[in-house]
Amino acid sequence: MDSGDTAFMLIATALVMLMTPGLALFYGGLVRSKNVLATMMQSFICLGVVSILWVVFGYSLAFGPDKGGVIGGLDWAFLRSVGTEPGPYAATIPHVVFSAFQLMFAIITPALITGAFAERMKFSGFLLFTVLWTTLVYFPVCHWVWGGGWLGKLGALDFAGGTVIHINSGVAALASALVVGKRRGYRKEPFQPHNLPLTVLGAGLLWFGWFGFNAGSALTAGAVAGVAFFNTQVATGAAAVAWIAAEWIKIGKPTTLGAVSGAVAGLVAVTPAAGFVGPVPALAIGLLAGFFCYGAVLAKEKLGYDDALDVVGIHGVGGLWGALATGLFASKVFNAAGADGLFYGNPKQLLIQAAGALAAIVYSFVLSWVLLKVTGAVTGLRVPDEEEVQGLDLAQHSETGYVL
Repeated sequence: MDSGDTAFMLIATALVMLMTPGLALFYGGLVRSKNVLATMMQSFICLGVVSILWVVFGYSLAFGPDKGGVIGGLDWAFLRSVGTEPGPYAATIPHVVFSAFQLMFAIITPALITGAFAERMKFSGFLLFTVLWTTLVYFPVCHWVWGGGWLGKLGALDFAGGTVIHINSGVAALASALVVGKRRGYRKEPFQPHNLPLTVLGAGLLWFGWFGFNAGSALTAGAVAGVAFFNTQVATGAAAVAWIAAEWIKIGKPTTLGAVSGAVAGLVAVTPAAGFVGPVPALAIGLLAGFFCYGAVLAKEKLGYDDALDVVGIHGVGGLWGALATGLFASKVFNAAGADGLFYGNPKQLLIQAAGALAAIVYSFVLSWVLLKVTGAVTGLRVPDEEEVQGLDLAQHSETGYVL
């Protein structure tokens, strides 16, 4: 046991927890004022719902003793045998601290999906879908990569969640946008963000918390954590610049929304690579993420699906690029996994990364579609038209975000 590593991981865990309220602010500013509280509530309540699932069976399914490479057993249900001694995943910190750190990842992943169906989903439907999706999609995919499952054994690299979190949630967001359907008045009425300063604040909290997200995934306060920390900064800054450069060329003006969207795209893209690549590749990953994700957001308009807050374009596309980029730029010089990527003489790593991403895409999309249909049959997915016009704050929660 190492007290320094334990202190580092406690701080990292708190930073990742802060990301979910940060996401609530980020999303809340992007919707219309009549839906701000309902949108923020969908992120914030994940802190409670997923924490309960995690203690009862979630941690055991995600990280418990492997069952066929697909899922963990229930040996650690109710956190049995998860105490103050080090566990199998981190040798220098208490097992319960590792579990707490991973819990914060499990919390934010379903919260990310909510941006796709913002302004139109029933709260009861959201709760049921979140429970089902976290249990049947997040926990298994997490086990595949990090819990001793088949993708980890195959050699897939995902330092802090490009596949487990961002591809997974981005694909679920696409399924959600398609199944739930478009917002009333989509493409006929203006859907302008009601409070961009709120969104900028949320983006700042996400950026700040992401240092715990990526550096903390080293699980020790050592060299790998330092590399991941630095890579997080340079990739994020580069993506923010690339995004506003792209929109400056496209529309003639850079926007604040573009800057913060680019920053989040960079954070997403560097996540799987943060502890496996050097700073110069991280810079390239961020720059290209800004261009790729901006292009994906533009493509949404042509494809016609209503992903309200661009979860697919930023998290899905950014996560996919990051996973593949890890297969390109991974270097033994910077990572403890001992893996090189294509540009360092190992083309097989890129194929493994692509296989892992494809598996997550197919599994998440199919299961998300099925679970949305089940949710629709049980509770219904959408609010009635009159409630959507009135706004979900009043219709679903009997409160308003602003009293003027």
